[in-house]
Amino acid sequence: MTAFKSEFLHTLQSRGFIHQISDETGLDELLTKETVTSYIGYDATAASLHAGHLVQIMMLYWFQQTGHRPIALMGGGTTMVGDPSGKDESRKMLTVDDIENNKKEIKKSFSSFLEFGEDGNKAIMADNADWLLELNYVEFLRNVGRHLSVNQMLARDSVKLRLEREQHLSFLEFNYMCLQAYDFTELSRRYDCRLQMGGSDQWGNIVSGVDLGRRMGTPDLFALTTPLLTTSSGAKMGKTAAGAVWLSEEFLPIYDYWQYWRNTEDADVGRFMKLFTTLPLDEIARYEALEGVEKNEAKKVLATEATAMVHGREAAEAAAETARRTFEEGQAADTLPTVNVSASELEDGIGLLTLIVKSGLAASNGEARRHVKGGAIKINDQQISDERLAVNSDALNADGAIKLSMGKKKHFLIKPE
Repeated sequence: MTAFKSEFLHTLQSRGFIHQISDETGLDELLTKETVTSYIGYDATAASLHAGHLVQIMMLYWFQQTGHRPIALMGGGTTMVGDPSGKDESRKMLTVDDIENNKKEIKKSFSSFLEFGEDGNKAIMADNADWLLELNYVEFLRNVGRHLSVNQMLARDSVKLRLEREQHLSFLEFNYMCLQAYDFTELSRRYDCRLQMGGSDQWGNIVSGVDLGRRMGTPDLFALTTPLLTTSSGAKMGKTAAGAVWLSEEFLPIYDYWQYWRNTEDADVGRFMKLFTTLPLDEIARYEALEGVEKNEAKKVLATEATAMVHGREAAEAAAETARRTFEEGQAADTLPTVNVSASELEDGIGLLTLIVKSGLAASNGEARRHVKGGAIKINDQQISDERLAVNSDALNADGAIKLSMGKKKHFLIKPE
């Protein structure tokens, strides 16, 4: 294992972030000599980032904490093209308005992790639409395209896999790596950016940028990627059966976000604490050593610390208290996720399956029916076996709500409006 001299690389290595570095020695020396600028790009394909983005966001966090300047690059231009990396088919084309709305929402997530400003190592929020949308195509081909190797592009996994499977790869998508590579050159010129970071699936695109910069006369550029992150059971990080684990409260209640981390597999607790919290390593080691039921306490700490990074300490502790009251005292805490239904609809009676789907506990009536038959559904902590049940206002508790549960860990309050 390399003994890094720079605080940033030492921190990343000790916490498990590093997969590949284009020039370990050169980057380590640069980081020890001066304040370095680095960027990670985020395409605006949705109105929120999700937990799968957190490893990269945390790298920007540590980059700033160790004295360097991070750039969070919005992909206002590249989102119009679509990254083919890891995809078997073309991405859905978004309108300009969709992209603009998504960018506005995504920017909110970074304020919890980075300090933005004009001086020192304050973070920068850039947007590649500022230069990509101004490009003249013929000039781009002459000035940039002549430096890009089609041979290397065809060898990239994102392209090669699609071609081997005889799956459609549009000329639009093929140009994505050209634009991403050019981003690095442009950021180098505008902000003296020397390092691009990203996930391991972006290695080919990033080193293309390093090579293009060299050919176009930038200072030496560097690449750093993180490992592909999965849970111990092999599940993709940031995904659940219900879908993505969104960072925005508008897409996922804070309590559900807390619960996602609380449900971490035992084998992943220490690893996730290193990646997704700022807890000291010696403290994490103590939590890693816990066994049996004591491991649950470590999971609660992980959930609260990871949630605090995104939603703030107060919201994280409120979610932890909601869980404690729900599970340890059996109360329907008023901070549980809430589903509102019309008072008249509840008065007439709502089908149980409809209510389960409406709450997001199942994607269809068929899935909801299976949960009922499996004994997983409860109303006000009473198991329900009748899939034809109509839930009405008679089920309202003293607080004017109905507690709908699936299993031991998923709970909603149904409230009339």
